[in-house]
Amino acid sequence: MAEKKVIGNLKLRVPGGKATAGPPVGSTLGQWGLNMMDFINPFNEATKEFMGKNVIVHIRVFDDRTFDWKCLGQPVDDLIREAIKIEKGSGKPNVDKVGKITKAQLKEIAEKKMDQFNANDIDAAIKIVAGTARSMGVEVTD
Repeated sequence: MAEKKVIGNLKLRVPGGKATAGPPVGSTLGQWGLNMMDFINPFNEATKEFMGKNVIVHIRVFDDRTFDWKCLGQPVDDLIREAIKIEKGSGKPNVDKVGKITKAQLKEIAEKKMDQFNANDIDAAIKIVAGTARSMGVEVTD
């Protein structure tokens, strides 16, 4: 059997366990002519442990109007905000600092996200997370 042709790659940020037929899921899948309930029910079942937290989902749309999807878990910026208990990052990260994060917290986040990073080892993954933290106005401390 021939390989299906991919006609679209969608990236959504959806509350875990709470996907509905409304925006952003319904409007995005509807544009591609996909049955949104084929996505919503399995997604809500698979992301119960992330209830209420945003998760990143990549959806591949094929030419026969079928699709597959992969849940990537919480975004790194959400994990950083959770770890240091801040509401949001800085609007001027190089001037206004909003918090501090330790190397141990960076390592914990990097270990959670290691399979999704373009990194060969944990040290490189920690540098990626540290860069995200700095761009949010969070200082990295020992």
